[in-house]
Amino acid sequence: MTTQAVPLRVRTRPRALAQPALDGLFLATILVVSFAKIQWSFSADLSLADVLTALFLVVFIWDRLERGDAGLTRTSIVALGFFAAFLLVYLIGYFNLDTHQALTQYGKGMAKFVLHLGFLVAGVTLLARRPHRFYWYALAAFCGGIALNGVYGVVQLAVSELTGGSLDHVLIQPITGRATNINIFGVIGGTQAVYRPNGLTGDPNHLGIELTLPLLILTPIYLRLERWHPLKVKLAVVLAFLLLVELATLSRSGLLGLGVGALVLAVPYRRYLLRRELLLPLAAVAVVVAGIVAVRFDYFRTVLKARTNVSHAAASPHFGVYSFIPDIFHTHPLFGLGLNNFAVYYEFVTGRPDFGPHSFYVSQFVESGIVGSALFVVFVLWIFQRLSVARRFGRAFDAVRDPLGPRVRPLAWGMTAALVATLASNIFYLTMTFYYFYVFAALAVAIPVVFARPDPGRA
Repeated sequence: MTTQAVPLRVRTRPRALAQPALDGLFLATILVVSFAKIQWSFSADLSLADVLTALFLVVFIWDRLERGDAGLTRTSIVALGFFAAFLLVYLIGYFNLDTHQALTQYGKGMAKFVLHLGFLVAGVTLLARRPHRFYWYALAAFCGGIALNGVYGVVQLAVSELTGGSLDHVLIQPITGRATNINIFGVIGGTQAVYRPNGLTGDPNHLGIELTLPLLILTPIYLRLERWHPLKVKLAVVLAFLLLVELATLSRSGLLGLGVGALVLAVPYRRYLLRRELLLPLAAVAVVVAGIVAVRFDYFRTVLKARTNVSHAAASPHFGVYSFIPDIFHTHPLFGLGLNNFAVYYEFVTGRPDFGPHSFYVSQFVESGIVGSALFVVFVLWIFQRLSVARRFGRAFDAVRDPLGPRVRPLAWGMTAALVATLASNIFYLTMTFYYFYVFAALAVAIPVVFARPDPGRA
């Protein structure tokens, strides 16, 4: 094997789940991280994922103190360094706040930031001390949570199409007390509503962008599985279903990300492009879509025309927000207007107190300036670098016919494609500030940490 494992200053234990409560909270947080609708309004919006994360971090710190264990892997130390660097940028940005509303939004943003980056550091540290199979449990929880969103979205769509009612009003509102609903894109002929499922994410574009992650992460793993493997057929069905839900969201940003991510995978997996493992699920999706469109051809023709409209009125919400960036360069170029403060300062333009820019990059420049944006670029490059290391490990495993070879390298390629897809999708939308992205980052950078060492579960 040409690639040497990175030495880690960790102590491992032979048991798969040494701390059931800690591990359970970790997996539960990952599972519900995309369930944005499950939240309550107090002084700030508090989601189920936030509650579980806070509990996880408390138990994690308690466990480390109880055992007198302060050891961190090098990857965890780097993640902690990013935590400190972002915190410094946001604290400096605090001095650019000048209204009570701005301070309130800043406080909400800081609370989310501490939870998200805290989970990144603690999550990588936890994964480094668990058996290989625990990482797969975590990945299954992450992809499974997004898939559950897809399942809910399909049922949500069916209920609205068949009855005109709202599944959210029956299942979500009694739990949260918040009024949520399926997205209504428009009305055809004055009576026929066009529904776009948003699942538990709150927005069909959020669902569409998040669905690209399991689609791209699981596809290379599926392609490399042996034909007799019990997961082969199950993954094919799951991937076909997720693609159907992706199309049902009518999310242009989601499809843009999926297309760019697919191009990334097409390079290392080009020999699979004409194989039945890939063609059969795609053919099944095509048949289902063709059947649905044939039954309601005029309806879908009108919807397709609306979603491919490139007029100025349709494009202005996505391109117009970029005009805000030069304004920031004239006022607070280095550290921006303050964390979570885009809506506060541009309410006079947008007319909405809760408006987020239709671009993550606009949000980054406006709220954290040149310094914060440059820091985030370095953060993303670090994730790419760790995935590059993971791909090298996978290639080395393949060279010696290690059983991990057909698992780790496809996983690393899938994560790479998913990251590229997310970056592309966020040109015209805003999801990289959401919690799911930091969970994804933790799973991505942890790959070489987890698989570069002997499996403690087999000790």
